[in-house]
Amino acid sequence: MYFKTLIKPVLTEKMAILQERENKYAFLVPKNCNKNTIKKAVELKFDVKVIKVSTMNQLGKQKQMTMKSGGRTIRTSGARSSFKKAIVTLQENDKIDLVGGDVSA
Repeated sequence: MYFKTLIKPVLTEKMAILQERENKYAFLVPKNCNKNTIKKAVELKFDVKVIKVSTMNQLGKQKQMTMKSGGRTIRTSGARSSFKKAIVTLQENDKIDLVGGDVSA
């Protein structure tokens, strides 16, 4: 039931610092998910205890790009897709190894 709730983890420098200092992990989730389903999905998939879930909706940015087509330069515009991000706080003794896939309690 919860296998489509967590799309992928967010692996950035900022999230690596939050993982080490505050035991927080970030995931991209579908826009229709709420905090309860995200909490249950993380607890079932990684076998950890979730204390808090924070969510944020990010709107996609408008972008312009320049392309060459047949010797002519064409300016065209597009948009990046919008997404929802969830930041999950775990209990102190729980960890998720996102790179290796293993869980250590």
